[in-house]
Amino acid sequence: MKSNLISKTDTANVLREISSQWKVELPKIKNLKIYEIDENSQILVGEGITAIKMGQSYLPFLSDVKILQMFPSVTVDMGAVKFMCDGANVMRPGIRSFTEFEKGSIVCVVEESQKKFLAVGRALVSSQEMAAMNKGVVVENLHYISDRFWEIKKSLKD
Repeated sequence: MKSNLISKTDTANVLREISSQWKVELPKIKNLKIYEIDENSQILVGEGITAIKMGQSYLPFLSDVKILQMFPSVTVDMGAVKFMCDGANVMRPGIRSFTEFEKGSIVCVVEESQKKFLAVGRALVSSQEMAAMNKGVVVENLHYISDRFWEIKKSLKD
């Protein structure tokens, strides 16, 4: 796996793009290291931030709790946990509570007992639309505990 330490200018551009996509303010980071996973995905690691780039989209990494707390979330019941950790999408019946979010926004999936982050995904409907639903997919699961990004990140030496 290739890794590069990118220039300050490139780091600033990447952080600006992430801030724009996530709609959050990120701290200034001097050195950002990019690990090439395959032609469409990378893991970005810097002081205080870890992110995944899939195509043109950036996702917060599941171990980055401070950053994950800035995003809207859905809390799922314990019956959904096993499925979330296998990459299943978030279905309306498993959602116990939620914060407000728009269709297309990044949403974190939290389990109800320990309030731990299980997954990060993209909302397929807004929270208002979801409130009126009884069934169906609400969040597309893009990154979850024990997925390939999780396993690769464990093996990286920062």
